[in-house]
Amino acid sequence: MKTNRIVVLGVAVVSGLIAMALIMSSGSEPPVEQRTAVPEAPPAPQIELEGVLVAQREIPLGTVVSENDMTWVEWPKQFAGPGSIRRSEDPGAIETLKGAVARVSFFHGEPIRREKLVKAGNMGFLSALIPAGSRALAINIDSGGGTSAGGFILPNDRVDLIKTISANDGTESETILTNIRVLAIGQNIEEKNGERIVTGSNATLEVTPSQAETITAAQRNGQITLALRSMLEMQATKKQSPESDTGDKNLTVVRFGASSTSSRR
Repeated sequence: MKTNRIVVLGVAVVSGLIAMALIMSSGSEPPVEQRTAVPEAPPAPQIELEGVLVAQREIPLGTVVSENDMTWVEWPKQFAGPGSIRRSEDPGAIETLKGAVARVSFFHGEPIRREKLVKAGNMGFLSALIPAGSRALAINIDSGGGTSAGGFILPNDRVDLIKTISANDGTESETILTNIRVLAIGQNIEEKNGERIVTGSNATLEVTPSQAETITAAQRNGQITLALRSMLEMQATKKQSPESDTGDKNLTVVRFGASSTSSRR
């Protein structure tokens, strides 16, 4: 009797284990059609490239550009500005632009723009930097900076011109021209390695023909002093016309160290 019970119990245990195994095997993995699909990553956006002409090295102001100064670089098309020179539009640009003069400095890798270059031909580089209708006029200055803001005036700065003459009752000073661009100091047409000192005894100014006459006459009977204008003022003020760019309407008179202002006739 006891043996029969043991046999029945053993059969029940074995049957339970078999049933559990069947249940686990049937629920371990769902059918293929019931499995959750893993979403695929979206394809990477395609970046359209455009060949853009850039400076292959630093190009200083006034440099005659050669073929070795320019190269084509693949740029994202959306970042190629409207003034950029594109290979798809002008594949022979390097050959066309070689021999031109840089009107501004270019950094290494900076896109080349046609309006910043000028074809000089057989003319000097300085004449290639002057806009049409303007003239370059050199005036004498003190190389120690006595007549040029202590020597801190550099090419591309803008200045006012003050004429000083000796009178019987003292010294008279007047501003004869304002907002004049400095093209060069001595033989330098740009700042070199952060150097901010006057290295010559003359300054070359960009003026109109009428302004050139005014300065030439002022140098005959007086001394010209350059007054440096603020950089913020240069950015905010547009270049004045020749008619209005003739200086202030008042005359500053200095007598024995004291100054007074009167209207100019």
